[in-house]
Amino acid sequence: MNIVADLILAGALVAAWLTAGLLADALPSARSAPALRRRAGLITVLIAAGAAVFVAIPIVTALLPGESAAPAAALVPAVPALIVLTAGLRRVALVRRGAGAFATAPQTPVPPALRAAAAHPLILVPLQVTGLATLLSLPIAGGVVEVPGADLAGIGITVVGVAVLAIGIRAGLRHSKLSVQALAPIGRSRPRVPVNSR
Repeated sequence: MNIVADLILAGALVAAWLTAGLLADALPSARSAPALRRRAGLITVLIAAGAAVFVAIPIVTALLPGESAAPAAALVPAVPALIVLTAGLRRVALVRRGAGAFATAPQTPVPPALRAAAAHPLILVPLQVTGLATLLSLPIAGGVVEVPGADLAGIGITVVGVAVLAIGIRAGLRHSKLSVQALAPIGRSRPRVPVNSR
């Protein structure tokens, strides 16, 4: 595999995660609740795209011939990205749902509690650390910095990719289960109590 392909993969990581980190920094400064909801939705999409690139790197490097530095480069931002996927993504979803409560009133200012939730450190810090770590991966992917044990890094990034996939499936199943439980009481009919005619 050549350096151009490695740089394309590392560049995709940088584009997704660095943009998400910059948007997370601007999240609490949204002027209205619908704007906050849109920003939180865009951050969620960028996180999903960044996770998809992590999963794609070992697949692409396995399909193309030659040695690749992309798995070693992706290993640098993998740890903060796991923190984003396990803790930060949930908080972004809570902010998005909270702002969605004001969808019928587009001029509603952001309530202070919702603005404070949007500025939570578990949203901002892991996203920005991941974005900065992806910048460190560019010289590794470009061959400027040599990383010993690149084969070991490939195995490591494959394990991280599988973990990301498992976390996503678990979160989807858990959400489906909770959604069904939330809707179940609505469908239940009340038991009829016989009226005493005496």
